[in-house]
Amino acid sequence: ETSGTTQNGAKIALNILSGIFHPDTGLLFNLTVQGVPYLLMETVCIAILGTVVGGILALPISFLASPKIMPKPVAFVFNALILLIRTLPSIVWALIWIRVTGPGAFCGVITQSICSIGMISKMYITAIADLDTSILESLDAAGCTAFQKIRYGIIPQLTPNIISTVIYRFDINIKDATTLGIVGAGGIGAALIQCINSRRWTMVGSFILAMIVLMLIIEFASTRIRGKLARGQ
Repeated sequence: ETSGTTQNGAKIALNILSGIFHPDTGLLFNLTVQGVPYLLMETVCIAILGTVVGGILALPISFLASPKIMPKPVAFVFNALILLIRTLPSIVWALIWIRVTGPGAFCGVITQSICSIGMISKMYITAIADLDTSILESLDAAGCTAFQKIRYGIIPQLTPNIISTVIYRFDINIKDATTLGIVGAGGIGAALIQCINSRRWTMVGSFILAMIVLMLIIEFASTRIRGKLARGQ
């Protein structure tokens, strides 16, 4: 006997493991909206859209929040906005937006976009702080506007960092998309929690197995891309 683990809990854990090794193959290859491929693709689409929208919106916000580019009062206001976004976890943002949009994938996209802005902007600001300022000084001496300095002096230096940050956030969003599905924000999470509650362990095993395979593929691809960006390999 072990403290902290009930007999029923241990049995459930064994049932989940059994479901992973004996998944419902009919569900794995079911191409309807209830099947694993559709729900998995919906989860991936939520993560992609959330990452892309968040990454694009984070770019101007990070410039406005950088004291290296903008006056300190302006940078303070936008840093406060980023801090506000990062204060609330994604599950809380989902519970807020689900009252506005209703349950579904659109709520997941909005939630992930907002959460992505908070994290990506913070990393962009750090990258901007490490920029080579001599280029900006040269452009300033040439009479360039703030937009021209960003376009020709900052963006080329930030491009590898931007791509690497967006890929890293996509990894996080894939995992978050599953969690958000549990509260009704679309994706595979809603179906997974329903199967857990109804103790359909072979179906639970199908969902978990599909998620493991998806994460392995994404991890391999993102590692290769980041390696090319960092080392040119």
